[in-house]
Amino acid sequence: MDNLVQELTDKAIALLQSLIETPSLSKEEHLTADLIEAFLTEHGAVCFRKGNNVWAFSKRKWENKPYILLNSHHDTVKPNLGYTKDPFKAIIDDGKLFGLGSNDAGGCLVSLLATFLYFYEKELPFNLIMAATAEEEISGKNGIESILSELPDLKLAIVGEPTLMQMAVAEKGLLVIDARVTGKAGHAAREEGENALYKALDDLNAIRDYQFKRISPYLGKSKVTATIIQSGDQHNVVPDLCTYTLDVRVTDAYTLEEAMEELRIVLKAELHPRSLRLNSSKVPDGHPILKVGEILNLEKYGSPTLSDQALIPFPSIKIGPGDSARSHTADEFIYINEIKNGIIGYIRLLETYAELVK
Repeated sequence: MDNLVQELTDKAIALLQSLIETPSLSKEEHLTADLIEAFLTEHGAVCFRKGNNVWAFSKRKWENKPYILLNSHHDTVKPNLGYTKDPFKAIIDDGKLFGLGSNDAGGCLVSLLATFLYFYEKELPFNLIMAATAEEEISGKNGIESILSELPDLKLAIVGEPTLMQMAVAEKGLLVIDARVTGKAGHAAREEGENALYKALDDLNAIRDYQFKRISPYLGKSKVTATIIQSGDQHNVVPDLCTYTLDVRVTDAYTLEEAMEELRIVLKAELHPRSLRLNSSKVPDGHPILKVGEILNLEKYGSPTLSDQALIPFPSIKIGPGDSARSHTADEFIYINEIKNGIIGYIRLLETYAELVK
């Protein structure tokens, strides 16, 4: 195993360097998709592609065996102004590989690709699918959501995100709500009108102190935050309309629709969700992956950050090399040894799972 893992590690690092030096902002990932497709093809895999999403099956598909998906993304956010190094230059210094997307989620992606190749010709009690997907950073509709209909039902998805190789078994979903409060216009100098802004203040006070009723064992409380407010356009006119926006981080204790209905009871405004796509997730009780986590002594936790888990309607965990605290920061980096340890960790995860379910 050691020689093969080292060989795969070297190839993974070289691929990550190429990915860093190939800009892949969300919706503009076609060149990194080309690199990933070429990498898999070079190692004998038959690739499928839809837009900037690339996926492959292990060498032999066993019709009577379940499927496990290995997934990570190859799009990045835009580099921020704090960079002191070229974000599109892969620089290795003091055991660190610097560059945009190195930590989020390039290290996870290349580690999963190496793991997929490690098992490519091996017989397992499940089938493996490797998917490198687009538009994760914007939860875009042309990312993983667009290829789910091309894939078989999944027993499990392993989503590669930087978690210090801890296992996220639950993840908060996101609900963005546009709220609309109406009043009646009038002259500000007279006792006229019904001030929509003042009516909205009652809602905002309620939001500031609001506690959702249900609590998740892994994720704790759902949280609602007012983030934008707009009202009026003339200083001497009582506004007849006030709109505000709510950012709602929903735990697995609620569906997005249930969280929405609970807020409707509390607030006076008309509430309109922008989307009901980005659901919370939780591994079902009794799923074998939870036992795997216990056997490997992996710390299990609930993740407050959003990933492609929100769009995968199958049991999923989030785990990978790197640290979420480095994501989207200036001079982003991943430690070189984190990549090798990530590959070893993924291999052990799948081997232990195989032993458990065979």
